[in-house]
Amino acid sequence: MIEGEKVPEVIISVRKRYSSPEKNALVTAVHSAIVETLRIPDHDKLIKFHRYKKDEFIVPPGGTDDYIVIEIFMFSGRSLDTKRVLYKSIVRNLGQLGIEAHDIRIVLLEVPRENWGIRGGVPASEVELGFDVEI
Repeated sequence: MIEGEKVPEVIISVRKRYSSPEKNALVTAVHSAIVETLRIPDHDKLIKFHRYKKDEFIVPPGGTDDYIVIEIFMFSGRSLDTKRVLYKSIVRNLGQLGIEAHDIRIVLLEVPRENWGIRGGVPASEVELGFDVEI
């Protein structure tokens, strides 16, 4: 298997300014939950971190400057129980960094394997992946 092909793609969106060490801690908190729950290797990581100005990132009533949105693009196939564990793990890890549960939104975007072009543009549905996504 070629490294990096089972990695969910993650976008972390925030409106608060974070230092580099703080950004790294947020990325690590999310990535650790994904590694723990989806059983991917720790070194496989594809995470984009976006910071928006307050007037470009409007949050729901009660949301604070700590509001964070985590979008995770991944192959279809994980069970609802696995998704529940993933949500709880992310909220737990971010809570350890002082982000309250009500300021965390997680969106899973499940993409059928035929809609992922990997290994030089081959649909993932036509490739032996070497791992199980149906957990």
